Amino acid sequence: MGEIHEITEKIMQFRDARDWKQFHNHKDVALSLVLEAGEVLEHFQWKSSAEVALHGKEHKDELADELADVAWYVFELARDLDIDLGQAIASKMKKNAEKYPVEKCRGRHTKYNKL
Repeated sequence: MGEIHEITEKIMQFRDARDWKQFHNHKDVALSLVLEAGEVLEHFQWKSSAEVALHGKEHKDELADELADVAWYVFELARDLDIDLGQAIASKMKKNAEKYPVEKCRGRHTKYNKL
């Protein structure tokens, strides 16, 4: 998970070189994260499944930019909250594996408390 650390450091260097840390408090970074996620959703709003599939292919670069914006704020917020994102992901995967055992949930979208 060294790549996460490297990307995070590049994000911090970019932010700090522009003296933006003063504006990037936890609340505003979290709000920005949600706003950017909304921009991802805008690409799919009001589209049928077929239209979504086509749009994803035709607008891959735009979607990549929006997803990068979402990831940017996730990485920044995790760093500023002193959360090891790689460790957090590994921990969450372990919790999800316990909540969603393969033998109970394979091929099902049922929430863990209804399995």
